[in-house]
Amino acid sequence: MDPSTSQCNHLVSPEIKNFVLSILIVFGILLSYLPQLIRIARLKSSFGISPYFILLGTTSGSSSMANVISQQQSLQDMACCSDVSGLSCFAGLLGILQVGTQWLSFFAILALFVIYFPRETTSSLPMTSKDRPTYRTALVVAGICVFHAMAMLIITIAIGYKQPSVLQSWSNFCGILAALLSSIQYFPQIATTLRLRCVGSLSIPMMCIQTPGSLVWAGSLAARLGSKGWSTWGVLIVTACLQGTLLVLSIFFEYLGPNKGHSHDYGKDGAEGTLGEEGNEAQEEQDYGPYEDTPLLGDRSR
Repeated sequence: MDPSTSQCNHLVSPEIKNFVLSILIVFGILLSYLPQLIRIARLKSSFGISPYFILLGTTSGSSSMANVISQQQSLQDMACCSDVSGLSCFAGLLGILQVGTQWLSFFAILALFVIYFPRETTSSLPMTSKDRPTYRTALVVAGICVFHAMAMLIITIAIGYKQPSVLQSWSNFCGILAALLSSIQYFPQIATTLRLRCVGSLSIPMMCIQTPGSLVWAGSLAARLGSKGWSTWGVLIVTACLQGTLLVLSIFFEYLGPNKGHSHDYGKDGAEGTLGEEGNEAQEEQDYGPYEDTPLLGDRSR
């Protein structure tokens, strides 16, 4: 096959601007998740992060990965790798690399979320024990995410081998599923942030990078996949809008709200002593000592 007269033409002479932008987006995606990973590891707590936000985000990422690798354009680009140079092949796979980087980064957040999930309960936490998610919930979320990723991969491969004619329809279904999951992904986290009135272990720098970055990434994928790839780049536009809403709330509670600056007061168990009336009372008692009416066997898990 002569690549100069085939569907591999766009890979033989890739557009330099889009190629460079695609490379920068890959590094941008990776760097955008680092603040969140570092914050959870530094605080040694995933307090304030909704398990349902993690569940929906990870399954949305897995669905997006299945969507992009089953796109007709992606399959053509992968097939061209046997007829073009290594650099041209790399250029054709950048779209898959971008989605894969985001997918793996969210799985890394999932791992840290489970490892540093607050397992101790303290009276200074701003939610009652009935409202707080349990460690069992975190484990169930992790199990569902792993099972979903494996199922999406197996189904995509099976359809590709058995019924390649419906692969594009499967790709569109995965894209729509990813869009639906990402559309509701931020609602549990927005509700959690509003309830806690603080950002907790959420990273504001991550959201500052990702909100505009998602729009740039959507434009890059739209240029690469065209209108047929709407189910791929459309997800990013939806995500950017909802993440922007969460970013505004986080900035307000961290820097402008009544509990500003209290998101850093966490111990390893995820407790904090300055948020809410119970937290203030616990902090005052810790700072100034017990009083005559302080119970001798108070509920102190720290």
